[in-house]
Amino acid sequence: MEHPGQPRVCAAGEAVELAPRDPDPSVDYEWSVATAPSGSRAELGDEPVQWFEPDVPGRYLLRLTDGRTTHDLTVRAFAEGTAPSADAGRSGGVAAGGSEQAEQPGEQFDSGGAVGSATHAGVDDDGEEPERPRVQLETVVDDEEVRIHAKLAPASTRRVEFLLDDRDDLDESDVTVEGRTLTIERAVLGDRARVYAVPLTDDAYGVPDAVDVRQSSDPDSDGERGSDPDSDGERGSDPDTGRGTVTVDRPYDPPSWALDSTIYEVYVRTFADADPERSQFAAIRERLDDLDELGIDTLWLTPVLQHDGAPHGYNITDFFAIASDLGDREEYRALIEAAHDRDIRVLFDLVCNHSARDHPFFQDAYGDPDSPYRSWYEWQESGEPGTYFDWELIANFDFSTLAVRRHLLNVVDEWAPLVDGFRCDMAWAVPDGFWREVHDRVKAHDSEFFLLDETIPYIPDFQGGLFDMHFDSTTAFCLREVGDGNKRAEEILDAVDERRRVGFPDHASFMLYHENHDEPRYLASYGEDAAFAAAGALATLPGAPMVYAGQETGQLGKRDRLDYENAREDLTEHYRRLLALRDEHPALRHRADLSRVDYDVRAGRDDDIVAYRREAADGEAVVVALNFGGGVAEIGVDPAVGGDDLVTGAAVGTDDGAVTVDDVVVVPIRE
Repeated sequence: MEHPGQPRVCAAGEAVELAPRDPDPSVDYEWSVATAPSGSRAELGDEPVQWFEPDVPGRYLLRLTDGRTTHDLTVRAFAEGTAPSADAGRSGGVAAGGSEQAEQPGEQFDSGGAVGSATHAGVDDDGEEPERPRVQLETVVDDEEVRIHAKLAPASTRRVEFLLDDRDDLDESDVTVEGRTLTIERAVLGDRARVYAVPLTDDAYGVPDAVDVRQSSDPDSDGERGSDPDSDGERGSDPDTGRGTVTVDRPYDPPSWALDSTIYEVYVRTFADADPERSQFAAIRERLDDLDELGIDTLWLTPVLQHDGAPHGYNITDFFAIASDLGDREEYRALIEAAHDRDIRVLFDLVCNHSARDHPFFQDAYGDPDSPYRSWYEWQESGEPGTYFDWELIANFDFSTLAVRRHLLNVVDEWAPLVDGFRCDMAWAVPDGFWREVHDRVKAHDSEFFLLDETIPYIPDFQGGLFDMHFDSTTAFCLREVGDGNKRAEEILDAVDERRRVGFPDHASFMLYHENHDEPRYLASYGEDAAFAAAGALATLPGAPMVYAGQETGQLGKRDRLDYENAREDLTEHYRRLLALRDEHPALRHRADLSRVDYDVRAGRDDDIVAYRREAADGEAVVVALNFGGGVAEIGVDPAVGGDDLVTGAAVGTDDGAVTVDDVVVVPIRE
């Protein structure tokens, strides 16, 4: 039995899921409350998977045993009412890129108050929800000690609480906390110490951050000291003391390769021409050079497993078999290897919430209360399976059943070694404790493995040890509203600001998009002018841009077979230039600062135009201007900018210091 993981954070009255990790369904597991705050009457039941609800603030120590091994788990409950609000942070009402089975555009999403959400329940004096507290840990290692400092935001966040991992040989008496800094003497550090920090205001707690400190036993190991929170690791060694090397990792940061990736979604059954002489995998493989030339470095393939015949592939009937209509396992492996030969990584679309109703386990359980698979599924009083949105072809798994968790962990083990990451379908509909286990499981084998969540609207708490990158559904929705004329272009900046306001820490990462296989095509919905400008937004805002296959060629049908013979080369070249520009200029990368600039619209409609500044840590700075309205706009910008567009090389400056904008321009800021 594995330890159940890192300390859990919640508010009094908020339930926390408990489950054994790497479970054996034949074993009897037992949970108990070892210690609790004074006045608590919180109890645990007899089930191996259950929800624990602290009834008073404080620290609880829960104990899990299987008759042979015992593990303790800390649960820190803060004051009642400090938990995130279940309804805040919605993406404005429309689920941009929602359900894989939704056929109606703009279907509204409601996650039913899923665990962890956008903002806390309090409001400020103006009746608006204040920014949720945020934290980022910075670490410094010297000859004698390791200092972990909590960088807090916004200014109203004045407190931080540190938690230690129950798995490590480090007690609270071994550390010193002064204000926002926790210090560990290297003499007591041991082999490993995982430290967590929770930011606090009087009204709310925020998403924890973490560092993983390891001290090797080899004093001759090479190492260098550092304190850059964006680095993969920080090292410090002291050969005179014989303590070896200290390595500091940030487990909640994404892999370095993924942060500035350019993701391309392939709807696998219509991406290439139908040809009975070759598999779909082979056909996709033949187009990899085109994707490489476009600037793509990460492929997201929609599900490739055996399914019930629905073309999207999300209704799975066998989680261990490749779909026969796509090819076989060797052809799938050949596609991945061909992508890797071009330095393109591949994401597997992982479906954990449900199976198809055609799955043999569900068929056995349906209508038979005595079936061994009856407990695998959720059931309604009507005798029908639990599901979402009246979807008729799937049935939700019941994660309180150990056999379900075991089955899905085996699925993870089956496919993770072949690919570079998982795009996690309907992440909001799976218990977050299960995702924590998946996160730790794949990272233990490959620290560069990547986890991308589909959660609409996004959930800031999923940043805390569950996923590396998040669908930015808020910005996606805003881009569509701007295209439709319902929002001003400048509100795109508000959408990006929303990330921090709802509680995502500054080091969180996002996938930017404005269409996918569940949404009508942006070009078809809002026209050419908006489509060219929206492409500029994806390539120049902070985030990893995602291009849905056909988006760059002018495809008008969201799931139609791609029409390469009539591809729009002007649009393809537009994407090619934008993606290349993003790779060439640090000021356009994910971690470069985004800020507003003063600008005045001298020609064109104010509501169609937005301008903003991006600046890299090395000092490179540019101004980006987008025009969603068509025609040639003219804007005056402060600060002063150069006259040549970095996208096309064309002169866009005017004699009086203004800039002309047809769809998107990127101009350097003059020193």
